[in-house]
Amino acid sequence: MTGLAFGIDIGGSGVKGAPVDLATGDCTTERVRIPTPQPSTPKAVIKTVATLVEEFGDTVTGLPIGITLPCVITGGVTRSAANIDPKWIGYPAAEALAQELGRPITLLNDADAAGLAELYYGAAKGQSGLVIVTTLGTGIGTALIYNGVLVPNAELGHIEIDGFQAEKRAAAGVRTSEDLSWPVYIKRLQRYYETLEMLFTPDLFVVGGGISRNSDKFLPYLELKTPIVPAHLRNQAGIVGAARYASEQAA
Repeated sequence: MTGLAFGIDIGGSGVKGAPVDLATGDCTTERVRIPTPQPSTPKAVIKTVATLVEEFGDTVTGLPIGITLPCVITGGVTRSAANIDPKWIGYPAAEALAQELGRPITLLNDADAAGLAELYYGAAKGQSGLVIVTTLGTGIGTALIYNGVLVPNAELGHIEIDGFQAEKRAAAGVRTSEDLSWPVYIKRLQRYYETLEMLFTPDLFVVGGGISRNSDKFLPYLELKTPIVPAHLRNQAGIVGAARYASEQAA
């Protein structure tokens, strides 16, 4: 695929965006990041998105726009709210964003966008079978890709393991907030990934999120049957995947 599209990744701490070269998956300019407003209500976040788009001016005029949210999304409506204000639950987000920006937009889950980025440009490119892309951040996002096709809205960070919601024990944010040593954190990751392995028998795990830059500190120590590799696009993945998906939907 060639051309440009504009990707926006809305997270619990920041709203990030940049134009993306669809042939390479590279951002064509430095990304712009604006802190996510607190409280992160729909109206406040949508205004922030509009401000971000205005930062790029005419350079994004006419480009397809893809936007991610940390929510389950069906029919353009946000059905859940992970690490974002609960007022997003049941909110007509796609319609509201398009109205604010005065142009069509494409909306998808943030982890799904990261999964698509890795499928087209990163660690999952050319991989057959089942790939599970996980993003370790404030929570745990997941994307399921089977033979190159995304199965949307997989919320495997919320499965219960040993009486706990998985992301409450194994997210990168938990390692930081609880000041966990790497050996202790690795045990939690081991339990998480071995459970996913048992349930889904994947052909590949891809691990993204900011922590993937330190993948040498934990991935070699996980004892799994499934190959597990760091993501290539890291924190750019949401922007890149959103842009690619928007272009596909506009075609």
